[in-house]
Amino acid sequence: MDSKRHFQLVQETTVPELQAQVFRYRHLKTGAEVLSVVCDDDNKVFGITFKTPPPDSSGIAHIMEHAVLCGSRKYPVKEPFVELLKGSLKTFLNAMTYADKTVYPVASANLKDFYNLMDVYLDAVFFPKISPEILQQEGWHYDVSPDSGSLKFKGVVYNEMKGAYASPGRAISRTSIRAVFPDTIYAHDSGGDPEEIPTLSYQNFRKFHEEFYHPSNARFFFYGDDDPGQRLVRLSEYLETFSARNINSDIVLQAPFMAPRRLEERYLTGDGGHGPQGAVTVNWGFPEIVGTEARLRLSILNYLLLGTPTAPLRKKLIDSGLGADLSGGGFHTGLRQPFFSTGLKGIDPQLADRIEELILVELERLSREGFARDSVEAALNAYEFNYRENNTGAYPRGLSLMLRALSGWLHNDNPIEPLFYEKPLTHLRTQLLGNPEIFGVLIRELFLENSHRATVVFKPDPNMAREREDLEKEKLEKTFATLSTGEIETLAAQARDLRILQSTPDSPENLAAIPSLTRGDLDPKHRAIPNTVNRIGTNTALFHDLFTGGIVYLKVAFPINGLPGHLLPYLRLFGRFLLEAGTHTSTPQQITERIDRYTGGIWRSNLTLADETGRASSWLTFNAKCLHQRIPEMMELLAEILREARLDNKARFRQIVLDVKSSQENSLSAAGHRLALRRLAAGRHQSAWLREAMGGIEHLFFLRELVERIDRDWQGVETDLRAIRDWVIQREGVLFNVTGEEEAWNLLEPHLSAFLEKFGARIGQGESWQESLGIGNEALVIPSQVNCVIKGGTLYDLGYRFHGSIMVINKFLRTNYLWDRVRVQGGAYGASCSFSRRTGLYSFSSYRDPNLSETLSVYSEAASFLQNLDISPLELERSIIGAIGAIDGYQLPDAKGETALVRYLTGDGDDLLQEIRSEVLETRLSHFHELGEVLAELDKNATVIVAGPADRLEHRNGEPLPEWDRIIKVM
Repeated sequence: MDSKRHFQLVQETTVPELQAQVFRYRHLKTGAEVLSVVCDDDNKVFGITFKTPPPDSSGIAHIMEHAVLCGSRKYPVKEPFVELLKGSLKTFLNAMTYADKTVYPVASANLKDFYNLMDVYLDAVFFPKISPEILQQEGWHYDVSPDSGSLKFKGVVYNEMKGAYASPGRAISRTSIRAVFPDTIYAHDSGGDPEEIPTLSYQNFRKFHEEFYHPSNARFFFYGDDDPGQRLVRLSEYLETFSARNINSDIVLQAPFMAPRRLEERYLTGDGGHGPQGAVTVNWGFPEIVGTEARLRLSILNYLLLGTPTAPLRKKLIDSGLGADLSGGGFHTGLRQPFFSTGLKGIDPQLADRIEELILVELERLSREGFARDSVEAALNAYEFNYRENNTGAYPRGLSLMLRALSGWLHNDNPIEPLFYEKPLTHLRTQLLGNPEIFGVLIRELFLENSHRATVVFKPDPNMAREREDLEKEKLEKTFATLSTGEIETLAAQARDLRILQSTPDSPENLAAIPSLTRGDLDPKHRAIPNTVNRIGTNTALFHDLFTGGIVYLKVAFPINGLPGHLLPYLRLFGRFLLEAGTHTSTPQQITERIDRYTGGIWRSNLTLADETGRASSWLTFNAKCLHQRIPEMMELLAEILREARLDNKARFRQIVLDVKSSQENSLSAAGHRLALRRLAAGRHQSAWLREAMGGIEHLFFLRELVERIDRDWQGVETDLRAIRDWVIQREGVLFNVTGEEEAWNLLEPHLSAFLEKFGARIGQGESWQESLGIGNEALVIPSQVNCVIKGGTLYDLGYRFHGSIMVINKFLRTNYLWDRVRVQGGAYGASCSFSRRTGLYSFSSYRDPNLSETLSVYSEAASFLQNLDISPLELERSIIGAIGAIDGYQLPDAKGETALVRYLTGDGDDLLQEIRSEVLETRLSHFHELGEVLAELDKNATVIVAGPADRLEHRNGEPLPEWDRIIKVM
């Protein structure tokens, strides 16, 4: 097929920053727009984006995102998405609902796999089944219990959003946007309000797809080293079946406010007792902006105002002592109109007016005085480094570029312009450094002379979860009371038919239609990472010779083994404190500016590893990156921070504690499953106990006590901090990890020796750490309407010996048994299982789960499921492929360096990893049966940890719950 005759080439250009050729096409028959980026990156990306303005808060766009991936014309299985998860080497596979768009991106470094993913997604979005049963499963339906005379709501998105609505951060963000854009689609919650989701009808659901899921309303994106001609060939096979349509999906602009507004809103919090829990945001809306430079100018201004601990507006708010941490987030440019939001959380709501006045006064000062030239230059350097590095972490680089292009493309701007940064950044640098008053003028125009402002005061209400449950129960009771016997039987039959459909396997023929790789497409060889072990005196320095584009990545790891146990909870705070306290010769602002001017960032982290008994080895690490020519400045700066940080800076340390405490409290609902999993592990193994002490619930309790202790015994706290520095920040046992080209190592090596000479030797003997928390079944009460249900134990205690097949079996359980039973049938947002090769801990987990005892039963029945399993060769092969895909996850060079470090420290040599890979590839059905036998033994004495609402955990209400050894009110 000559696909080019179906497309008009609108624009062709070279983007030197990406070393890429970029082509912009328009599909002649439908008007669909295509952006095709051709570059030397084997991690290929394809994405489909539709503009999907939600008409209300019923979650129609979000539910549609789920629904289109539940079977299509060409692939009529129940969930092609899950089948792809099973048997793909994907580096990204998901879909995302935003406030005004829905995005379907895939990525893979394997060409055959990439084409498979692309084809399934194209068929899914344009030709989905979206039957009434799919809306019921993914959105909502009535689950009927005729015997008890009751109804309840079930549905994946319904329960997902019940969990999301328990998040204070989400409530602040959602309400702030609505306050600024009350007359636009941004006033609606595209994710869905649980109170409104049950108003969504199937008729409107289908109509939404027919209206917006059409090529005339689509944007297609390609990125990578695949054949650009084949991209158009494969795309045209779908687009040629459609004709152009006039689709009204434009986002109406918000008319400016004539005067500032003020709103008050309740939001869900814990039951108090841990300090003020209110919040306030002051929010401005702006006219639509066009062009990369305009967006970049706002980004730089945001960085100057709020982007660092010493940024003046941030510092003014934090130093006021009126709140625990920032709320808002500064400039948001992802919507059609940008807006700015800032304020404080952890406040007494009666202080909201003072906080608003403080913000306005500081902005007035900055409009007059502007910013220091050094601050502006440091901000520009930080942005330039980030653009040049293009480090997107676990996300494919192409996906990041796609989202950048969509910022204006969605609203008919040129999508190629945002891919350039050299020219706009150079022009902006010339403007800003040549005219230092620019930002003062901009602040006056954007904020002080702008009446489009809305202040939102959030009042904490620990009773909201109970109120929502009571309201839901009342609605259901009223609905049930109006139903006739025939209507009840009809609803019961629909729910029963849905369960039958959910539990009925797909036919082998339909499953075989899903495109998949085969074992023959897999590389049987383990992928080694370069690792040279060097000695710097008595210390070890690992070097990983990888191309990094002239950037060197350095990790300096200080061992903490032997640190007295009472000091361990400080570690997370201590590392950050060193970076933010200033030194005896430099203020905190000067340190921040030097970091931005000379490096790509300096940050702390913790590395905790376990041996096969679960015993811990742990390091406090400081990470830095810079261009080769900046190595001397980076090393000098790092040494100064570590040796000379002002540990007497009480105000800064207190604010760090409040910030971390607030962050942990606000994440309880979203991170409940992680907290519960950490508790399960901490009950058994020292390494997990250590992680719990430094970042779990035990750490949260420590922070609450520490806030009070700082005020009554600062001298004692400072003594503890100095004891940590005296023990940890010494040259003994320091480990360096370096990733970059050989030139980087040659330049850096002499600086490592000089660096070590600046530190002394450790004095004194260390202490032994406790083995574990030794806990049993626990109920963790958090502000939520749904549960996170965890169950597990240690397989090694039962005589199990690790075999690579467990990685395949877990992949199969996650994407088959647990997905079907906990998510599809149970309505939870997520379910998983995991195994730690180092400690032997095996665990089941669920996320945003409306059930508790039912989910625990599913976990218990997993053993018999495996024991009696008769898996097809196709299913086995796909699970093996998926397991290899997880092993070979795509990594950027810095991440490869981190992986190589962990392998070195744990003794995971290439021979061992090759053996594990071979075991994965040779997995047989007998391995499933054998693990089932072990899990049956595990279940007899497994531990249960559940994070959820008090009324579900503290009151049985006839439900067969575990006997709790402890009920912990986390908040």
